[in-house]
Amino acid sequence: MATTGKAKYLFSALASTVIWGFFALPLRNLRAWPSEQILCYRIFTSLLIIWLVIAVFRRKQLRSDLQTIRNLRPGEGRKLAVLTLLSGLLITGNWYTFIYAVNNVSLKSAAFAYMVCPLITALGGYFILREALSRVKFIALAVAFVSILLLATGSLVEVTWSVVIAALYAFYLIIQRKINQVDKFNFLGVQMLLSVFLMLPLFVSQYENFPVSPVFWFNILAIAVIFTIIPLFLSLYALLGIQSSTLGIIIYLNPIIAFAVAFVYFGEKITVHQMFAYGLLLLAVLLFNLQLIKDLAARRRGHGGA
Repeated sequence: MATTGKAKYLFSALASTVIWGFFALPLRNLRAWPSEQILCYRIFTSLLIIWLVIAVFRRKQLRSDLQTIRNLRPGEGRKLAVLTLLSGLLITGNWYTFIYAVNNVSLKSAAFAYMVCPLITALGGYFILREALSRVKFIALAVAFVSILLLATGSLVEVTWSVVIAALYAFYLIIQRKINQVDKFNFLGVQMLLSVFLMLPLFVSQYENFPVSPVFWFNILAIAVIFTIIPLFLSLYALLGIQSSTLGIIIYLNPIIAFAVAFVYFGEKITVHQMFAYGLLLLAVLLFNLQLIKDLAARRRGHGGA
């Protein structure tokens, strides 16, 4: 039962990462609009959709969460409030620094951040949350590190931006493991509300005209629902049953899929060097989850025999 229960959390982690791997598809359709405008309307639209769903379908869970918060001891309430605020700051900071890096630093620095992020998440889970890492998992981290070194090209400025972007998301994931008192979807709604307040100054300073293009709104809706709300909720749900280090390593599937999309769909060139490096990343993901894969395979054989 434990393995079967953990499988659904692993599937949620995989699904969120796979979805994010295809994020370039709608973004390429919005190249004519400023990145800051895309980011702001992404967050505003996500907020409206999340709270519409909560108001229509999840009022019972919301009332239950409010009662749970009222019943918390003062110290627990303050801790939840601080962690919630930190979550909003970290995820908004991650989104903003990613967009800034794409526009003002380099695409490589933004993309490379999600190569560094899993390492920071796994090591942060180990040192901060005291999550156990087996010898095989340490080997997987070493394999991933070698792959990153193979792909690491650029200036010190680019590397610094990559580490900042990665650290923001890594610590966001680590904090989520500490928050389990409230419904994850409702909690996502609160995080999105915080993001809106944080982004309002940027929106006001960058505001020009309200976009009316159907292409813009179709892709913004796709980004809000398919590439923001669903994967974020799946990743938060996954952290109920798997370690943040495990989710962190699974994130390596994101650049692998994004790399495949760039090669297959957009026709970008691929080198043997890159293929080898991304192959090592895939090996790292498999090694890190080897025990769970073995447990699931054994259980499947057991059901087959029965």
